[in-house]
Amino acid sequence: MTLGSTLRRFFPDTFTTLLVCSVALASLLPASGGSADYFGVATSFAIALLFFLHGARLSTDVVIAGMLHWRLHLVILLTTFAVFPLLGMTLGLVPDSILPPPLYLGILFLCVLPSTVQSSIAFTSMAGGNVPAAICSASASNILGMFLTPLLVGLLFSVGGHGGFSWDVMEKILLQLLAPFVVGQILQPWIGKWVRAKKKILTPVDRGSILTVVYLAFSKAVVEGLWQTFSLRDIAIVIGLDMLLLALVLTFTMRGSRLMGFNKPDQITITFCGSKKSLASGVPMAGVIFGGQSIGAIVLPLMLFHQIQLMVCAMIAQRYSAATATA
Repeated sequence: MTLGSTLRRFFPDTFTTLLVCSVALASLLPASGGSADYFGVATSFAIALLFFLHGARLSTDVVIAGMLHWRLHLVILLTTFAVFPLLGMTLGLVPDSILPPPLYLGILFLCVLPSTVQSSIAFTSMAGGNVPAAICSASASNILGMFLTPLLVGLLFSVGGHGGFSWDVMEKILLQLLAPFVVGQILQPWIGKWVRAKKKILTPVDRGSILTVVYLAFSKAVVEGLWQTFSLRDIAIVIGLDMLLLALVLTFTMRGSRLMGFNKPDQITITFCGSKKSLASGVPMAGVIFGGQSIGAIVLPLMLFHQIQLMVCAMIAQRYSAATATA
């Protein structure tokens, strides 16, 4: 491993850099008034297009083949939608004087999100894990997340006295996220190969939609005084809690999968698919679930967690890969 490749692991990737730029632009030139309304319409269209492309990319054959490994998928889904939320609720014990409630809600929202798709598969492949199972599990996590995430938000936020959401929110999720995804899946036999072949061309569409949501979210938050509300100390505390959360889940997935008797490739798959949280799904979901509210503080812990998980999992994947090469 060269010094350059080692150093690159600790620097943000291009997408993270663009996210930071979006936040900076929203802080300096926030969208407001009529421009924010037009921007919101464009953002809604971009989100629908994003989930349509997700549906069009996902091969039905891969899903059917991967579903046969139900025990592995059950462990990953329980980690994503049960272990993570339980840890998030435990962090609610942190006093408000240390962790401001809006940022805690962001951490709690992070905990109920589905797993990533692309990075989970990429790290599983790099480490020598069960790639078909990773494709199926990560995809299933995102599909189920369209139902489970809003339900968990409604349950956990109302239990904590933070308010939940009405069934109108679920309707918005179904119309804005699930419906485009289903249309993409229906058209997948005809356009799926083309969409997968044009990944480099269509990637800017994926990332551009997320960047627009982030810009709009932080514009509204900045207008409402986001940076006057939270200090650098608050951000540092969120980073520390994100790191603690990831460390606990990685310990659970790595050791737990070994104790449950999974082979090495499956252990790797559980580790990477179970420990991730999806920025690509989380930001659009936040916009729909908390529509009309300021979501800058809600998505901030997720954005920080995104970069932390990429850096940490890259190092773990390289260690797995090196151990396989020397075995």
